[in-house]
Amino acid sequence: MLGPALTVAAYLLGSISFGLLLASQQGVDLRGIGSGNIGATNVGRALGTNTGRTVMLLDMLKGFVPVVLARWVLDLSWPWVTAVGIAAVVGHVFPIWHGFRGGKGAATAAGVLLAAIPPIGAAAIATFVVVKKLSRRASVASLSAATLAAGLAMGLDGRQWPIQLAVALWLIVTVRHLDNIGRLLRGEEPPG
Repeated sequence: MLGPALTVAAYLLGSISFGLLLASQQGVDLRGIGSGNIGATNVGRALGTNTGRTVMLLDMLKGFVPVVLARWVLDLSWPWVTAVGIAAVVGHVFPIWHGFRGGKGAATAAGVLLAAIPPIGAAAIATFVVVKKLSRRASVASLSAATLAAGLAMGLDGRQWPIQLAVALWLIVTVRHLDNIGRLLRGEEPPG
């Protein structure tokens, strides 16, 4: 019963939109500013870099904490570790507390990967930082990090569950960035 309970808890934790909460504390309607997204990039544009970084860290923790519990504390089987990680990201993307209108899932996915497969998670986070600095676009960095993680899981790890987890997270992040990909292809994606 621990696996199903933790999966539900991960979804509910993932559904907490720290971006919306911090913005509302400052009297800002985040959905009416910039891209209207609830994630760290739009929070950074609307409320400043430090607040954006705080939201990014909190969003990562939404994925990290439940997966640490599943994998390292409770030693659940790999299907449950995978389910818990995916549930946290799905909660961020489709949050029950916020009308199922969430973010793009990249930071939460990074937290999941860091907890489930630490070397791949660390490589994904490092990739995000470097690509963001070089491209000045969070979308490019998020897509690069998710793609690298899936590639590393397939090419280096070889175990079934890390591949399933990393590929599932890659799919979620990529689908949530389809509008960004379109703007990138048209040369219209703004920095940030």
